[in-house]
Amino acid sequence: MRYDLTAAAKEIERLLPAISDADLARPTPCEDYSVATLLAHIEGLAYAFHLAAPVTPKSPEAEALLKSPPAPSADDLPAEWRVTIPAHLATLAETWRNPSAWDGETTIGGVTMPAEITGLVALDELVLHGWDLARATGQEFFCDDASTAACLSFTEMSAAPGEEAEREGLFGPVIEVPSDAPALDRAIGLSGRSPHWQP
Repeated sequence: MRYDLTAAAKEIERLLPAISDADLARPTPCEDYSVATLLAHIEGLAYAFHLAAPVTPKSPEAEALLKSPPAPSADDLPAEWRVTIPAHLATLAETWRNPSAWDGETTIGGVTMPAEITGLVALDELVLHGWDLARATGQEFFCDDASTAACLSFTEMSAAPGEEAEREGLFGPVIEVPSDAPALDRAIGLSGRSPHWQP
């Protein structure tokens, strides 16, 4: 199945202008991540998932990055992040709009998987980290129905019995959320975050 990453990417872009330099040290729902670290991670993942698409030519440097990505660090956030992050997000969305991006296999983070799963993971990352960024900076987060449904589907799969090894390092322990809660709240809980988190 193919997904459109455009709306989720644009929602993160929408959040950026309201983030001040004073916000960069604020905590986020991602344990041990400040806002600056989260922003660096968003920029890095947008670039990496663009590189990972089968339609993107791979240089030796790109291959090395996809096999062994560096840990996110606030020190890696460029001074021009308000320009560079939207550019990487736009490139990411454009790359995965190509139907051929969803064919075959690809490698990211040292893991080889079907490209359609890689694209779904990219969308999940955008939704969850967009929510993280909004919560950390006191903003509302809006997620379209299709992206929410995809994120919920992925987090449900990750929380299924027998998926513990695959889940480790990706999500924290599941936080119980009422079954009648909004779909995004349920996805947030399945990812190991509390939908009610506040800085």
